[in-house]
Amino acid sequence: MTTDIQARTLLDRFPVIDGHNDLPWALRKAGPSDPLATDISVPVGFTHTDLPRLAAGGVGGQFWSVYVPAELAGEAAVTTTLEQIDLVRQLAARYSGSLELALTAADVTRIMASGRVASLIGAEGGHSIGNSLGTLRALYLLGVRYMTLTHNLNLPWADSATDSPSAGGLTAFGREVVREMQRLGMLVDLSHVAATTMNDALDAAEAPVIFSHSSAFAICSHPRNVPDGVLSRLPDNGGLCMVTFVPSFVSQRCRDWELGLKAEMERQGLDYRNLAARTEVRGQWIADNPQPAATLADVVAHAEHVREVAGIDHIGLGGDYDGVDVQPAGLEDVSCYPALIAALLDKGWSEEDCGKLASGNLVGVLTDAEAAARRLQASRQPSSARIEDLDGVPAGASS
Repeated sequence: MTTDIQARTLLDRFPVIDGHNDLPWALRKAGPSDPLATDISVPVGFTHTDLPRLAAGGVGGQFWSVYVPAELAGEAAVTTTLEQIDLVRQLAARYSGSLELALTAADVTRIMASGRVASLIGAEGGHSIGNSLGTLRALYLLGVRYMTLTHNLNLPWADSATDSPSAGGLTAFGREVVREMQRLGMLVDLSHVAATTMNDALDAAEAPVIFSHSSAFAICSHPRNVPDGVLSRLPDNGGLCMVTFVPSFVSQRCRDWELGLKAEMERQGLDYRNLAARTEVRGQWIADNPQPAATLADVVAHAEHVREVAGIDHIGLGGDYDGVDVQPAGLEDVSCYPALIAALLDKGWSEEDCGKLASGNLVGVLTDAEAAARRLQASRQPSSARIEDLDGVPAGASS
């Protein structure tokens, strides 16, 4: 049986680049008026993430999510996203001995080789651009290197996995967002979007796409997961599915428990998609209905399935640490990646396979996206498209 120490040695050669971590929002909502008041250079009691645990977990690169709630729209969403970007940049500056902002694949490789964590920025939800391609370009200039097309609610131009169908996938403006992102070199992230949106984005794609934190629908029937029909399209696109650890996404037991919570909220006239309302009801629901635990073995099953359907060159890791309260047993925080690698080695994965999963595939996607951007920029100018012209929707419309 492979030990965590043996797996950690492998991660010294192939550090993890994780696709999604919500530490910036966890620091923001913790209470202090200054999110930087929390010292992450020492163990932090209320998060899954701090610098010592990142080092213990063999993490060499991290997409820090600049998440803002989907209920925000327009100016509020854009402003809050800018504040989150500023927070990530300040964290990288304050802890420059451990973190460095990464803008390119070459940056990632160089920073990881130095022993620091290559810090990339991912925007979680197209509400962050306020229906403006100019704002999208501004976010890119500030360092955003992927944008999840939706969060938990639909946008006027894209359907979410966890909302009632509205656009039927991507609208004309939504397809233009995809085109402009890929012209810039910003990765199109299809986590959180409806299967119709996934397929429309793949139809429009001129560069690799990613799922920054999603698992396999065939193993756990949560709409946030990726159906086999979409996973099977990733080889032709060159993209990847970064397997997440969220209990209700990886364990059908946990998914069924969440459906019970959703039904209880609906009985009370509350919207399950509202995170604040869900948090309020969740405590009593747990007291009355003990929550089942997901396990490391559940995550292994998803990794095996994604490798089987999409192929070893199209899989990565996106733990969603600090985006949920509880993670699977054995994967409680960011120090636990060696346990996952050890389990995969015991399942017969080669060291090369684990290296691709950990970081090799993501570096390849970043490299390919940059090459595609150079090609696309040589053939077309920045898009001046407006949602009101393409879709007939007012520019200020919200989800």
